[in-house]
Amino acid sequence: MAIFEGAGVALVTPFTESGEVNYPKLTELLEEQIAGGTDAIISCGTTGESSTMSHEEHIQVIRHTCQVVNGRIPVIAGTGSNCTREAIHLSMEAEKAGADGLLLVTPYYNKGTQKGLMAHYRAVAQSVSIPILLYHIPGRTGVTMTPETIVTLCREVPNIVGVKEASGNFSAIATMMHMAEGCVDLYSGNDDQITPLLAMGGKGVISVLSNVAPRQTHDICQAFFGGDPKRSLELQLKAIPLVSQLFCEVNPIPVKAALNLMGRQTGPLRLPLTEMEPAHQETLAAAMREYGIL
Repeated sequence: MAIFEGAGVALVTPFTESGEVNYPKLTELLEEQIAGGTDAIISCGTTGESSTMSHEEHIQVIRHTCQVVNGRIPVIAGTGSNCTREAIHLSMEAEKAGADGLLLVTPYYNKGTQKGLMAHYRAVAQSVSIPILLYHIPGRTGVTMTPETIVTLCREVPNIVGVKEASGNFSAIATMMHMAEGCVDLYSGNDDQITPLLAMGGKGVISVLSNVAPRQTHDICQAFFGGDPKRSLELQLKAIPLVSQLFCEVNPIPVKAALNLMGRQTGPLRLPLTEMEPAHQETLAAAMREYGIL
């Protein structure tokens, strides 16, 4: 059984003006997401600015998220690292904190061969018992996993169950799904490609868009699962202008700006991320108004 089906939100981490994690605001965001129909919470992913968190902050945000959600929907913790020992440590702590699953980005910078990637993932998987999603995002990591690598890991490692695909390479994804014969749970990692990947057998999306439009993102998936792919496509296409603006600067700069425009007060970003350019804020606000969320 898949960890979840539908729209999981890659949740932002709210900060105070002094740059500390704002736990009361995080609680508010989690409650709003659950009320809005989000199907899963992804904590401490790229959108959550995990790369600028200390280990203690990282684990505490996951722990707090699990406590607030309290089993109402699955919590998937981002625990990837380019250091295998660090990924193992974070993964074990996330399991102790109550996470239902893990999201593990490919090791970046030091990279690794396909053999090295498989050894890395096997080592992390052996350290925990909860299910794991691989995270394939070559544009950020500089690492490409081949379809063969992904399928081999999902077929041979019992608790590696699927992949968040953000490569945008439809041909490679189609090849992977052909090879998988049902052993890979596929999730879109790109908000402009939800319906196409559902058509390839996907289980849903791990979404930035869901931060500002949880119900609408959920409905893209549910329309497809409910037997109305035409409606799913209509909802997908309607979201394209907003999705484009949510990625006009590096994520999560625009989505935090969008939430602040909506009055959510998610606070500043941590360097090296900086506040959104004023001209981009204007086009983002216009897209939000057109979409009906501002």
